[in-house]
Parts: sequence; C-alpha cells; structure tokens
Amino acid sequence: MSELAVHTTEIPGLLVIDLPVHGDARGWFKENWQREKMLAAGLPDLGPVQNNISFNQAVGVTRGIHAEPWDKYISVATGRVFGAWVDLREGPSFGARYWREIGPEVAIFVPRGVGNAFQTLEAPAAYTYLVNDHWSEAAQTQYTFLHLADETAAIPWPIPLADAELSAKDQHHPRLADVVPVPPRRTLVIGGNGQLGRALAALWKGRSDVDIVGRDRLDLADPASLEAFDFSPYGVIVNAAAYTAVDTAETPAGRREAWAVNVTAVGRLVEAARTHRATLVHVSSDYVFDGAAVLHDEDEPPSPLGVYGQTKAAGDQLVATLPSHYLLRTSWVIGEGSNFVATMASLAERGVDPVVVDDQIGRLAVTTDLAAGIDHLVTTRPAPGAYNLTNDGDPLSWAQIAAEVFALTGHDPARVRTVSTAEYYAGKDGIAPRPARSALDLTKIRSTGFVPREQLAALADHLAQQRATSASPTS
Repeated sequence: MSELAVHTTEIPGLLVIDLPVHGDARGWFKENWQREKMLAAGLPDLGPVQNNISFNQAVGVTRGIHAEPWDKYISVATGRVFGAWVDLREGPSFGARYWREIGPEVAIFVPRGVGNAFQTLEAPAAYTYLVNDHWSEAAQTQYTFLHLADETAAIPWPIPLADAELSAKDQHHPRLADVVPVPPRRTLVIGGNGQLGRALAALWKGRSDVDIVGRDRLDLADPASLEAFDFSPYGVIVNAAAYTAVDTAETPAGRREAWAVNVTAVGRLVEAARTHRATLVHVSSDYVFDGAAVLHDEDEPPSPLGVYGQTKAAGDQLVATLPSHYLLRTSWVIGEGSNFVATMASLAERGVDPVVVDDQIGRLAVTTDLAAGIDHLVTTRPAPGAYNLTNDGDPLSWAQIAAEVFALTGHDPARVRTVSTAEYYAGKDGIAPRPARSALDLTKIRSTGFVPREQLAALADHLAQQRATSASPTS
C-alpha cells in the first residue's frame, strides 16, 4: 500500500496523486478525496461542486481529448484505464504531453485548459471525476478539443485507435496545429479611475487579458451594478476602489455610504470570487489600527479609531474568508490625482506656506510601487493572506514629507510650518481620529522577494514624472 503523495509532471499543474488503498478478501477501501490531507500533501484546493462518473462496459472505449473550463480530479473506481493529457493552454507549455495507466490507487489533478483523454484497459471501468464548476450548455461551448490521433502529441495508445471504440465527434477534432490555445483567465481591476487603478492600468497596458473598470461600469455603492456585472471570466479580481472620505464617514450619510462600499460591496466581491474560483486582491488601510504600535505587522488585531477604519477592518474580515486572497494593507497613498503631495506641490508653486502636522508618523505608498507589488504577488503566488505594502525607509511625519516636496520642487522647505494634530484640529467639528503611527512592518512582503523602494527616492521619481507629464504637449 502506497502512502498519500502528490507528484508533478511534464505539464505544469497536472499532478499525480498516490492513493492508499486498504484491501482484504472482501475488497478494498480508499479515501478518494480527503481535502485536509491532500492540501497538506500539496494538492490545490479543488472546491468540487459536481461529481461525474463515466461507466465503460468494454475494453478499448476511448474518449477525448477534451480541455474544459474548470479543474478536474480524476480517479478510477473499478477497472483500469490508460490516461493521456495534452496541455492546450496558451503559453510555453502548449503541446506538452503526459500519459500513464491509472487504477484505484492513482488519481490525477487536471487544471483548466489541459486536454484529457482515456482508454479502458480492463472493463467494466468506472472513471470518476470531481469538477469545481457546474456543467451547462454554455460551458460546453468553451471546450477545446484535440484529435486522439494527433501526430504531434503522438500518444501511444495501448489499443490502436483503429481497433478502439470512439465517438463520431471525437474522430473529427482538430490537429494540434489547428487548435486555438485556451487563453488564461482574465484579470479585473475595480476602481480604474482612482490613483491605484491608474497605476495598474499603466503597468499592465500591454496585456490583452486585463480589464480596467471605473465607477461607470461597476459602482460598488450600487447593489444593482454589482448584481449585473459578469465576474465569470476572471481569475484575478483587484479591488482598488474604496470609500476614503475619512472625515465625511463620521456623518450619518457618510457612515452609510462607507459601510455600503467598504463592507457590503466587499462581501459581494468575496462571494463572486468564491463562486468563480478567483483570487481577490483587496487593498486595505493603516486606519484599521489605532496607531499605538511603532510598526504594525500583519498579525496585529484590528483596533480602528473611526468609522472609516471600522469599515475597512470589517471588509478585511470578509476577505480573509476566501481560500485565495491577498489582503494588502497600505498607507499614505500617492499617485496620479488629488493627494497630499499634489497639494503641497501646488502650495509651494503658488507661494502659500502650509501648516502641517508633525506628530503623525508613517511611510508613503507611491502607486507605481503599490502596482508593482500587486503584480509581484499575483505572478509569484506566495501563500495567501495579509501583506503590508508601502514604500520603505525611515518613518517620517507629514510635515517632513511636505518639506521634502518643497525641496524637490525647488522651494525652501523652511516655508513648511509645523503643528501638533491637536492644535491643527482645535475648534473643528466632524474630524475623524487619525492613527498617530501608521508605519507598517514590511518583513513579510520582503520575504516573498519583493523589495519596496525607499520612500523619498520614490517620491522624487513621482514628482519628476508629474513635472514631465505636465510639460508634455499632449498632457
């Protein structure tokens, strides 16, 4: 009896699973699908929703080669089959092949887009498979086929196809040279008009598999807009949208909208990602913390001070229920559009000397670096979970950042006057509490191989890019 083990093959993602089979004179028993043990052994979390059985009465029954729009977990309950697989996905592994005999002691994990076929060697043969999406007439139109006798794949069928039993359809599938490769699942960016959405659009502008949508196409504040949107094509959903009016969130109307966008809509995104087996990348905030710690790490329990932070913390809890998610906590976001740096640069240029708080400490997150970090995570696929993502360097106050903006734009940094938070907001109503310390611990994101840039270097590049854009005749 073999031990439970998962083995890779020549086809990326196609896995062979050794199944322990316990037998005696009465027959045998096996755990055909045991999620906890199999995930621990290295199998992806299949999440099956349908179980199918192909019962084959005779030796030589041959079926395939079919690539389907879902993942499959294949095994044999009775008899033995010769299984063959060909990668029909777009990319460098297109056309890669693998074959082997399988019986009750072996299972195969077949990722979406890999063509699958089998031929019965012992009959009757019960060929079973779990799939993680429901079959439908519409889904069948997304199948991709390859001829069983394709000369390039050159599958060594134990029983020659001339002597085997094939369906009429399987005899008329295309050769490999005529197969249109299965494209990767698409990536959706929500909040395309925001600072991070624009940075992601710029980073991924050469990709044909990315859709950037603004509020005109998907409005998180509108339940009907979410209900009408088709999430089924997407394997990655990046939520770069949020309600971020920190002070307005303290008002009755603002509180309702903050909860609608940052919690209720996020819950709907979580369920859409769960339904369609997508990875959800969700951008959160330093405002989920009270600012008591010098550095906030990913394991710190949430302790928000105001309504905005409360809604972001609640949304984080929903996102964490997904098996495949990246929850990105960031702070002091700076990109194309209205933000603190743009305001300071404008004041410097107009000769206005600002008063800026010097007791709120944190780090910038320039959106080009945020976008690069997101790209890194969805490309390298480290363990799912929460990741802090900002620029690196010594934490600074808002006043120090303002002074740096003045210096980088050719103005006297001494023009920036400093004040405490309490003094700045004295006598003002409807002001949300701010965390005093917003710096996030970047150890975990560094451990994935991503190296955040130092914040002042990133700020200098950002301001230089803004000047170049402003000077451009097409801007």
